[in-house]
Amino acid sequence: MMNDHTISYQIIHNHQKYFRDFPWRKDVTPYKLLIAEFMLRRTNANQVIPVYNAFIDKYPDINGLFSAEIEDVQVIIKPLGLHWRAENFIDSVNYIQIRYSGIIPHTPNELENIPGVGDYITGALLTVCFKTPYPVIDSNIARFINRYFGLGLSGEIRRNKNIIIKARELFSIKHTEQLLFPLVDFTALICKPRKPVCEDCFLKENCMYFEFFTKN
Repeated sequence: MMNDHTISYQIIHNHQKYFRDFPWRKDVTPYKLLIAEFMLRRTNANQVIPVYNAFIDKYPDINGLFSAEIEDVQVIIKPLGLHWRAENFIDSVNYIQIRYSGIIPHTPNELENIPGVGDYITGALLTVCFKTPYPVIDSNIARFINRYFGLGLSGEIRRNKNIIIKARELFSIKHTEQLLFPLVDFTALICKPRKPVCEDCFLKENCMYFEFFTKN
């Protein structure tokens, strides 16, 4: 079986085969990624695109959002059904502005204390923006790890210690900032929740799921 770093580099190298183009992946800043991740929670990425673009046009940075009225934020994000989460956007930038003078911090504990920022967003910011190895895990990434390594876990597995260990190894590569977006696309388009595209997967030769579930 390939070691975990080889898997990471394979996913990065093959990204052009399943690449998805989103505006928050261009000119990435901690603020823009934070806003995108708030919007992407339980929301289809394609639906987020126009709302994200409108949001960034109106509030291009923390200073702009810091002075915003919550009603105006609600109007912009309403198409996503997230108007009730407007406080997340406001509270987070208020916290960052007051506590860190408008500069998003770059340590796990500091990030996790920002209102609305959980472990996944913390990991996304650390790996993509601050180039810091960190185990980034959502349900899709956890599913891939569970399948590939044949861990045999069921239920809510994102916080399982074996998933975390494998995720930490996957993201402990030299250029950790290059991995998250390819991995997210891979789990969305190849290692899908239902009907994964195993036959076309470049990782299938060493995948426990392919070996034991698709050949029998």
